[in-house]
Amino acid sequence: MSSWDFWVEEALSKLESLKLLRSLRPIITNQNHELQSNEESLQTFHNLNSWDRSSVEIQISEPTFKNWIQNLPSSGDEIIPIRDNGDSIIGGGEGAQLQRLRKLVLFSGNDYLGLSSHPTVRKAAAEAVLKYGMGPRGSALICGYTSHHRLLESCLADLKKKEDCLLCPTGFAANMALMVALGSVGSLLADGKKPLKNEKVAIFSDALNHASIIDGIRLADRQQVQIYVYKHCDMVHLNTLLSSCTLQKKVVVSDGLFSMDGDFAPIKELAELRKKHGFLLVIDDAHGTLVCGKNGGGVAEEFNCESDVDICVGTLSKAAGCQGGFIACSKKWKQLLQSRGRSFIFSTALPVPIAAAAHAAIVVGKKEKWRRKAIWRRVQDFQALTKIPITSPIISLVVGSEENALIASKHLLESGFHVTAIRPPTVPANSCRLRVTLSAAHSVDDVIKLTTALSLCIKFEDIGVVTNFYKADGYYAKL
Repeated sequence: MSSWDFWVEEALSKLESLKLLRSLRPIITNQNHELQSNEESLQTFHNLNSWDRSSVEIQISEPTFKNWIQNLPSSGDEIIPIRDNGDSIIGGGEGAQLQRLRKLVLFSGNDYLGLSSHPTVRKAAAEAVLKYGMGPRGSALICGYTSHHRLLESCLADLKKKEDCLLCPTGFAANMALMVALGSVGSLLADGKKPLKNEKVAIFSDALNHASIIDGIRLADRQQVQIYVYKHCDMVHLNTLLSSCTLQKKVVVSDGLFSMDGDFAPIKELAELRKKHGFLLVIDDAHGTLVCGKNGGGVAEEFNCESDVDICVGTLSKAAGCQGGFIACSKKWKQLLQSRGRSFIFSTALPVPIAAAAHAAIVVGKKEKWRRKAIWRRVQDFQALTKIPITSPIISLVVGSEENALIASKHLLESGFHVTAIRPPTVPANSCRLRVTLSAAHSVDDVIKLTTALSLCIKFEDIGVVTNFYKADGYYAKL
């Protein structure tokens, strides 16, 4: 038994003695319906179809277009009712005016596989909403946990090669719940009301981790954790911090694929440091799940490090094309999380139609391996056309000033592409960028037209791009 297994068991024993352990209580959504995990009944396909385009093609109204061109703030008031023929309506009554909408190719979304428009996913959601409505209408600990939720948890646990899984309303909530639960371990095992310095939990966080991890750690700080921030993907710095830390309970948390820079965490080096220092390794694989690995298991599967990752956090709002978050972990960790993770405890559970759709998306995403091959071919296409050494479907084109980013984004909008300028406070000053994301639903022609438009507003040779080369070893990333 590892030290962390022991500490979690001790924390659970303390919660039990205080009568604070919380249990999931599954409810039956329909007594005449027995839910079965019949994955073979879910329809899959062998190549792109017409419906896939809806995941990368969007429309905006003319007022929205003009506001964006002029970089005017908007509260969304310019959204206009749309007729079935695709025209928009301005005004009402006899004086109403018809106005055509502008069509754009989306290169800034996170629906990496195009599953949000997949007919099997849509059918699963439609059938569930017709049978059960939009329930459940309570937290998972009261009346919000059904066989649909359990089926999705089991499917995700299998995908991540973990013993169990806990669903959360969002990926943000999942990280918040985990960080707070980690902090609670130190408090629960302290001899006094507050942990002494040597009883605290030490959390080591990558400098470029997602905001949900940062905010979760801030909340955990209220429970007396010791926080260390190591330089982005700098394993020498991390090793130095770990070596100088005298606390026993150590946790290292990192994004698997960084959402704003598009580079991979050095997960093999993290695994080696885990063996050396005995810390708990947490990976947020929001952008790697279903995208990386032969079976879509994520960054850890791609680098053959699944057994080295203790806890995997993820989201269903990226490559799964749905909504929700999850924490794949052991059964003991799940019990601790559902008892101490405040953002889980005090949130309404996912609606059944969302859980049903997400389950279908995970199954389809695992089976339709050609979608992963397609997105990584688009990565190769972009690199070949621009000579920029990208390593993932997230392409961070650093252009420097805010003005440069806005000019480039405006040019792309006028050229028919939706690519947003990323500015402070999302990124530091003078590191403004265009964040381009690729999808399996993009065609080669889409990428050619995009790179042509990009070449007219930026010089590829002058672009600052993350070159943290931790290339995947698998079948798709020989770039």
